[in-house]
Amino acid sequence: MITILAQAETAAEEGSTWLTLVLYAVVLGGLFYFLMIRPQRTRMRRQQEMIEGLKVGDEVTTIGGIYGRIEFMDEATAVLQVEGGGRLRVARRALAGKVTG
Repeated sequence: MITILAQAETAAEEGSTWLTLVLYAVVLGGLFYFLMIRPQRTRMRRQQEMIEGLKVGDEVTTIGGIYGRIEFMDEATAVLQVEGGGRLRVARRALAGKVTG
């Protein structure tokens, strides 16, 4: 009788250990999602919306810090007129933002 009770207690402890591990995994997964994945998706969505909203004539800056005015754009690239009369062809995804003011 005592051995049956001891076996039952051991089985209950193992079950609660697995439940605890699964609970920790779910909590850590939720934290990972809300602290890392979701904010990154939001930033990517805002960046994509900004790039789609650009048009010829807008003043922009690139992720490399180059300022210029958009002369031409297609689906993948943009041609920028930079100070001094030079032109640069850059990838559209390399455009960091629109210059305001």
